[in-house]
Amino acid sequence: MPKGASPRGRGGRSRIGVGGWASIGLTGLLVLGTLGGYKIYRDTLGNIKGVQVDKNLSENRPVNQTGALNVLLVGSDTREGDNLKYGQKMANAGKRTDTIILMHISPNRDKATLVSFPRDSMVDMPACKSENGTPVAARRDMINSAYNVGGITCTIDTIEALTDIRIDHFVEVDFTGFKNIVDALNGIKICLKQPVDSKKAKLTLPAGWHNLNGEQALGYVRLRDYGDNSDIQRIKRQQVFLTKVVQKATSSALLTDPAKLLDFINQAAKSVRMDEELAKDTQTLMDIASSAKALTASGVKFITVPWGPDPADKNRVVWRQPQASELFESIKNDTEVIPAASPSSGPAKPAVKHEQVRVQVFNGTDKPGLATEVAGKLAAQGFVVTHVGDARPAAGNLPTTTVRHGKKDAEQGPAYADALAARLSGDKLAPTVGKIKPSTTTKYTPATPITETPAGPVVQLVIGDDWKGVRVPTKIPDSLKDSVVDTKTDPCQ
Repeated sequence: MPKGASPRGRGGRSRIGVGGWASIGLTGLLVLGTLGGYKIYRDTLGNIKGVQVDKNLSENRPVNQTGALNVLLVGSDTREGDNLKYGQKMANAGKRTDTIILMHISPNRDKATLVSFPRDSMVDMPACKSENGTPVAARRDMINSAYNVGGITCTIDTIEALTDIRIDHFVEVDFTGFKNIVDALNGIKICLKQPVDSKKAKLTLPAGWHNLNGEQALGYVRLRDYGDNSDIQRIKRQQVFLTKVVQKATSSALLTDPAKLLDFINQAAKSVRMDEELAKDTQTLMDIASSAKALTASGVKFITVPWGPDPADKNRVVWRQPQASELFESIKNDTEVIPAASPSSGPAKPAVKHEQVRVQVFNGTDKPGLATEVAGKLAAQGFVVTHVGDARPAAGNLPTTTVRHGKKDAEQGPAYADALAARLSGDKLAPTVGKIKPSTTTKYTPATPITETPAGPVVQLVIGDDWKGVRVPTKIPDSLKDSVVDTKTDPCQ
C-alpha cells in the first residue's frame, strides 16, 4: 500500500503482516522435513492436516519443467477455536488472508527466493472453484479476495494465472500456530529502529534488540501503527524478521537437540495445513529438509512484486511492468541443476562454456521478432550470437525446434550443440547434423560488444512451433536489486 493509504482491510479488519505467516510456513516446512530421517518422529506427521485440492483446480495449469519446488505460503486469520481471543466479533466471519508469498526453492535445493504479493494489489482474478467446489466468477479485485471468496484453490489458480508459475504445494498457518512455533524456537530476536507503544497490537517495547516470545511476535507481525503505516514498509520489516527465523530454524542448536527438535516438530505439525500430496509425501519433506541443510542465510532472498500506486485508487497498488513479468519469468525458468557425472571409461571432457559457443538463431514460425528476442536472452547468458534470421518455409511453420551443427563438425559439434540445448526449456534436444539455409539473415549486434570471437564451431538454433523458451537462472532483475532483503539488509527496521 502506498504511504498514506489506509492500514485496515475492508470492514476495518485488522491484518497480520506478510513476513509473520511466511516465516512460520517456511520454518514448518524446513523442520517438518527432518521427520523423514528419524523413525521416532514419523508418527508426528499424522498431526498435519492435509487438504485435497487438485480436483477443484483449473485444468489449464502451468507445467514445472525445471525441477524447482514452488510452495505457496498463506496465513489464515480465522477467529475460530483458540484464535477467538484475537477478535470475538469476527467469530463467524470465516477466514481471510493478507499474506500470499511464493517460496521458490531452486532445483539444486541450495537457494530460496520468496516473493511477497502485496494484499492491496489490484489484479484480474480468473474464474475458479472454491475448496468445496463452488464456482467463483472472474473479477478484478484485490489479490487477497481470491482466498477470501474461494479459499486456497482460487488463490492457487489466481497466482498461476498471473505468474505462469506452477504451484507444487501450499502451506497455511493461523494465529495460534504462529505463537506456538515461535515459543518452540525459544523466541525470535528482532531489532526496532523506533520504540513501539501500540495498544492495537498489544506491544510496548523500547528501540533496540529484543528476543520476542510467541505472544510478542504475534503483536510484532500484526503491528500497524508503526513507521509510515504502509504495507510495503511492513513487508520489508517482516522479511527481515523471516531471515532471523530461517537462521534459527536451521541452526545446529535446534537440529542437534532431540528434545527441542521434537517439541518444535509437534508444534509445527499441529499448526499447519497443507495439500495432501505434501502432507503424505515423506520424500518431498525430506527434500525440503535437505534444503534446510544446504540453505545458508546468504542463499535466501526476499522480494516484493514490483508495484506502483493504482491510478484509480490511491489506497491500492498495481504491479509495475515489465519488471514484474521479468521477475516471474526468471523464477519460472530457474534450471541451475548440476548434472550427475556419467560413468566413462576415459577421462571426462571439459564442459563447453557459453562464451565458447557461436550461435545463429533462426525463426521458423510466423511470430515476428522471435529470433531477435531469443538471441538477446542467449547473449545475456554469454553465448556469442552472430546472426539472426527467418527460416519459415512457404508451406508454413516448422513443427519442431532443432539445434544443429555442421556435418564437418562431427567431433566438436555435438558438445557445442549440447551446451546450447541445455539452456532451452522442455526436453533436452539431441543435436541434429546438418545446417539449414535461412531465407533471410542479419548480423546480430549484442547489447554488450564481444571483445574476442571464439574459434569453435557455429551451431544453429532453428525455432519451431513447439518452442518453449530459454531457461535462465533465477536472477533478480537489476532494476529490482534495491528491493531485495537478505542478510546484508539493515536488521533494525
